[in-house]
Amino acid sequence: MAKLINLKPFKEFLASGQVGGILLLFCVSISLLIANTGFSTRFEEFLALEWGYQNSLIDLRYANLLWINDGLMAIFFLLVGLEIKRELVEGELSSPKKAAMPVFAAIGGMLVPALLFTLINLDKESAGGWGIPMATDIAFALAIISLLGKRVPASLKIFLAALAIVDDLGAILVIAIFYTQNIHFEYLAYSAVILLMLFAFNYFGIKRLIFYLIPGLLLWYCVHHSGIHATIAGVLLAFTIPTNPVKTTSPLEKLEHYLLKPVNFFIMPLFALTNTNITLNGGLLDGLFSPLSLGIISGLLIGKPLGVFLFSWISVKLGWCVLPSQSNWKHLLGLGILAGIGFTMSIFIALLSFDKPAFQTEAKFAVLITSLMAGFIGFQFLKQIGKKASKV
Repeated sequence: MAKLINLKPFKEFLASGQVGGILLLFCVSISLLIANTGFSTRFEEFLALEWGYQNSLIDLRYANLLWINDGLMAIFFLLVGLEIKRELVEGELSSPKKAAMPVFAAIGGMLVPALLFTLINLDKESAGGWGIPMATDIAFALAIISLLGKRVPASLKIFLAALAIVDDLGAILVIAIFYTQNIHFEYLAYSAVILLMLFAFNYFGIKRLIFYLIPGLLLWYCVHHSGIHATIAGVLLAFTIPTNPVKTTSPLEKLEHYLLKPVNFFIMPLFALTNTNITLNGGLLDGLFSPLSLGIISGLLIGKPLGVFLFSWISVKLGWCVLPSQSNWKHLLGLGILAGIGFTMSIFIALLSFDKPAFQTEAKFAVLITSLMAGFIGFQFLKQIGKKASKV
């Protein structure tokens, strides 16, 4: 008898993304309001406030901002990792035939923006930000395409989710490989031992989540002190959680269910609130014409749709893939525009790319403006295609 695929987790992931995207926009608005009023100084002092525990053996005393960006965001990356693993086992990435099209589209959507950014910022101080326009914000992108309802084929929504997941995996690899400095091999060895233990738990059929989550905290600590960005620990932990390709709910699906609401309704909005506090002034608008901003804008607004469309077209013409059911090339172009919504992951990479606060602020503002433009243009483009299709 054929195995039944459990679609409930994907439906939950899609549904929570709609509300989560709206909440993200609200938190961005609040953050901008705080940054441009008399509360900005107090807010910055709150973000710099340190707390935690520290002695000769343990170092867990950090500022609030670091707890959010390195601690809570590790939980966000854990959820992303769980989604990637589930799609690899039972979803849109579970076979070469299923995975091929969104994988090709995602690769194009990463390479072309990075290339455009590099060409614009060649030999400039801002050249290290090439990873910023590679990312797609899955929450915002799914929120906007879901607002279109039946105007777009259901297969296109699944395709966008799969593309964004592959895109997230690419962003994770970029962070791990290119935005890691000062490796401490002792802690890296500790991390490897913990990871091997977790995989052993999986191999021997241990299914209780507590046996993964407690060592997972220790894994986070060791990865953080190894010099690799701590959020990578979330992805590594996710790949050790047991799952299955049948309808029976697995530990992975249980954990994903537990994390969806905290991540979408608390962690991501909190990240947006604390990392988009940009003081608006004339100089910031002028900064949109700097190589850094132009690289981000062209990468997300031009490079993303061009890369997604071009690599998809090549893969179909070579006979390696087929278009999602009931969709056409106009749909793929609109989807590519929506993939230009970088927001959370792009801002996260921007913070890793530069030490200079001025560069960070400029990059965040460019990501914010471009993501809003990509969302609006992509929504209107797909909406018009849906209207024309309904008249035929």
